[in-house]
Amino acid sequence: MLRPMTHRLVDSGTGIWYVLAVGRSHRKAANLENQTKAYLFAGLTVAIWSTVASAFKITLRFMDPTQMLFYSSITSTAVLGILCLCRHGRRFLTSVKKTTLVSSLVLGFLNPFLYYVILFRAYDLLPAQEAQPLNYTWGITLALLSIPLLKQRITKTQILAIVISYSGTLVISTRGNIFGLEFSNPVGVALALTSTIVWALFWIYNTKDSVDPVVKLFLNFLVGTVYITIFLPFVTTFTVADVRGVAGAIYIGVFEMGVTFVFWLTALRLSRTTAQVGNMIYLSPFLSLIFIRIFVGEEIFLSTVIGLVLIMVGVIIQGRTRASTTKRNRRVA
Repeated sequence: MLRPMTHRLVDSGTGIWYVLAVGRSHRKAANLENQTKAYLFAGLTVAIWSTVASAFKITLRFMDPTQMLFYSSITSTAVLGILCLCRHGRRFLTSVKKTTLVSSLVLGFLNPFLYYVILFRAYDLLPAQEAQPLNYTWGITLALLSIPLLKQRITKTQILAIVISYSGTLVISTRGNIFGLEFSNPVGVALALTSTIVWALFWIYNTKDSVDPVVKLFLNFLVGTVYITIFLPFVTTFTVADVRGVAGAIYIGVFEMGVTFVFWLTALRLSRTTAQVGNMIYLSPFLSLIFIRIFVGEEIFLSTVIGLVLIMVGVIIQGRTRASTTKRNRRVA
C-alpha cells in the first residue's frame, strides 16, 4: 500500500521536495540521537575516571602497589578478552599479525607493567590530590618526546603551554611554597612525573598499526600480566589479608583499565566531532578532587586547585595547538 503512494509523490515536483525534507528530518533526528548517546558515554567515562584516584588510594590501604596491579591487571585482561569475543567472535586472535604480537611484548611492558608499577607507587607515597594532577601532565610530556622521537617542531605556543603546566606541578609538589622548593615528597613527585614519560612513550609507539584498539589493549594487558606475575614474588606475596583490597583492585581493573576505554571510543565514534565530547575530559580532574575529599577524606589544599588549573590550562593550549597543526598538515597533504 505504501509503495504506490511513494511513487506518486516522487512523480510530482512537490513530492520530490517532500521526500527530501523527510529524509533530512530523519537524518537530523538520527544525528541528534547519536550525539545524545555520545554525550552519555562521554559523561559516563568522565564520571568513572574521576573516581579512580580515590579507588587507588582506598585500595592501597589494604594491599601494596604491586598486589593492586596484579589483581587489577588480571581483571582487566578478563574484561577486555570478553569484549573482544563480543566484538569479533572466538577467532579474533587469528586475525592478529605476528608484528602486532611482537610489538605487544614491548607495549605490554610499558603499559600496564611499568606504567602502573610507577604510578601506583607514586599514589602510595603522595596524597591522591597531588598524584592525580601530576599524572595529567602526560600530554605535555608527549609534546616534549615528540620532538626527538617524531621529529616534530615545537612552537612558541607549545613552549608557553609547557611552562604553564610545569609551573602548576611546582605549585602542587611544593604545596605553594615554590620559592622555598620544599617538596612534600620528592620521590613520590619524581615517580608521578616519570609515569607520564612511560605513558607518553606507550602512546607514541601504540599508534603505529591499525589493529582494533580494544584487541590491541587486550594483548598488551595479557602480556603485561605475565610480566607482573613474574615480578610480584620478588617484592611481595600473592596473599592479601583483607578482601576489601581485592574488591578495590577488581573495581580498578574493570573501570580504570577496562570498559571505560571502550565507553570513550564509543563516545568518539558517535559524536559529530571529536571536540564535542573531547572537551568533557577536562572536567575529570576537578571532579576527582571532589571525590577525593568525599571518599578518601583528604583536605584539599588551595595549592592543589591552583596547580591543577595551571596544568589543565597548559594541557588545553597544547591540545589546541596540536589540533591546529594537524589540520594544517592535512591541508598541505
